[in-house]
Amino acid sequence: MDSCRIPANASKCSGTTMECFMVLSTQAQKISIGILCGLFGTMCVFENSLVLYLIFSSPGIRKKPSYLFIGSLALADILASVIFVCSFVNFHVFNEAGFSKEVFLLQLGGVNTSFSASLSSLLLTALDRYLSIGRPSEYKLLMTRKRAWTALAVLWVTCATIAGLPLLGWNCCTLDSSCSELFPFVDDNYLSGWLCWVVVLLGCIVCAYAHVLWRARQHVAYMEQHQAQAGKQTSRMRMDVMLAKTLVMVLAVLMLCWSPVLVLMIYSVFGRLSDRLRKMFAFCSTLCLLNSMVNPIIYALRSKELFSSLRRVLSRFRRQLKAPEESPEAESSHKSSVIETVCEDTHTV
Repeated sequence: MDSCRIPANASKCSGTTMECFMVLSTQAQKISIGILCGLFGTMCVFENSLVLYLIFSSPGIRKKPSYLFIGSLALADILASVIFVCSFVNFHVFNEAGFSKEVFLLQLGGVNTSFSASLSSLLLTALDRYLSIGRPSEYKLLMTRKRAWTALAVLWVTCATIAGLPLLGWNCCTLDSSCSELFPFVDDNYLSGWLCWVVVLLGCIVCAYAHVLWRARQHVAYMEQHQAQAGKQTSRMRMDVMLAKTLVMVLAVLMLCWSPVLVLMIYSVFGRLSDRLRKMFAFCSTLCLLNSMVNPIIYALRSKELFSSLRRVLSRFRRQLKAPEESPEAESSHKSSVIETVCEDTHTV
C-alpha cells in the first residue's frame, strides 16, 4: 500500500495511514453506523428505483424534461447509496484496509460523482422550472428532450471528470503534499477546490429557486384574480407552482442533511480536527443517505403525475394477484369441489 503523510492530529495512530482514519472506537458505534447505513441505504435504493420505474414506464411522463432531470437525481441517489454504503461500512465497521490507494480513490470518486450529479440535477431542474414558469409560451422551444439529454450527458461527464482527478494524479501521495484530515490520499488543495465547486452549485440552486418562488407567487396572485377566465392555462400554472414548491422542499432537505458534512469539511481545510469532530463527521455522513431516502417520498407526496402512475402500478399489481384466483382452472376446480360437496350431502340424506 502507498504510504502518505499522516495528518498531524492522527499522530497517535500506529500502523498504516488508512488505519488512522478509522475513527469508530467502540463496537456500539460500529453497530449504530451499520444499522443506519443498512436502513437508509436499502430504503433509498428501493424508493429511487421505484421513482425511475414510474418515470420510464409512463410514456407521458418520461417525455417531459422535468422528469428526465428528476430521473437523473434518482439515479445519482441510487449510485451514491450503493457505493457509499459498501465502502463506508467496509472501511469504518469492518476496518478493511487491505485495498490499494487506487481502489479507495475510485470508490471516493464514485461517491463524489453521484453527489455532484445530484446537485447538478437539482440545478437543471430549477432552471427548467424557471423557464416553465417565467417563459411558458417559449418553454417547449427552449427545453426540448434533445437539449435535456445533452445537458444530462454534459452534467455526468463533468462530475465524473472532477471527481476522478485524485485518481488521475491529484492526490497527496503523487504530489507529496499535505493530506486531508478526513479522507486518505486526498490532497488538501483538491478538497478546497471541490468544496468551492459544491458551494457554487448550491449558490446557483438557491438563486434559481429564489426566482422560481418569486414567479410562483406572482402566478398564485394571477390565478386568484383570473381563475374564471384562465381555464387550461390556470391549470398548467397550478401544476408548475406545485412542482416548484416540491423542488424547494427537496432543496431544503438537501441543505439540512449536507450542511453538517460540508461545514466540517470546510473547517478541516482551515483548522485542525479533533478525534471527536472526526468521529462526528463519520456519523453526519449518514445524513447524506437520509437525504437520498427522503427525496422520493417528497415526489410521491407532491407530484400528482407520479402519484397517479404509482396508483396505476399498484392497481395493476393487485389485478395480477387476483388473476390466478379467477383463472378458468381455479374456477373449474371450485365448481367441481362444490358439486362433490352437494353429491356427498345428497348421498348422506
